[in-house]
Amino acid sequence: MKLKILWPGKTNNKDIRDLQEFYLDKIDRLGKFKLIETQEAKGIPEKYSERIKEIEAKGFEKYLKDDYIICLFDRGKEMSSKQFASFLSKTSMNYPHSITFILGGFAGLADSIIKRADLLLSLSQMTFSHELTRVVLLEQIYRSLSMIKGMKYAK
Repeated sequence: MKLKILWPGKTNNKDIRDLQEFYLDKIDRLGKFKLIETQEAKGIPEKYSERIKEIEAKGFEKYLKDDYIICLFDRGKEMSSKQFASFLSKTSMNYPHSITFILGGFAGLADSIIKRADLLLSLSQMTFSHELTRVVLLEQIYRSLSMIKGMKYAK
């Protein structure tokens, strides 16, 4: 299974960055995985959120080939952890290229990226900061890979 995650910019919060590294190390031991921190739109006032999303979309575009694209989206499909593990397992068997997760920055994702998605995925009906969402996704990927490989993981 080849997994890739794209998100704009680096995580600023040190504590959240430490948690990311914790899960990235665990995921790295279980399969082919690549995290790509793409171009972040900096210095643009928040009121120009559409412009911010378009700049960040350009940063994503160059990394999208024939990937199966999953965009994190607040109105996307929700799954339990078991459903997510099953989905990843089946998708990786039926899809020879990378499964690529795309997370937007604070402004979200451009429509052009959302339209390219094979799946829109929501991690919760609750709203999380974009940096915390990164950790939640990494934890769920690690949990899923652990399930797929038959490893024990805390319930």
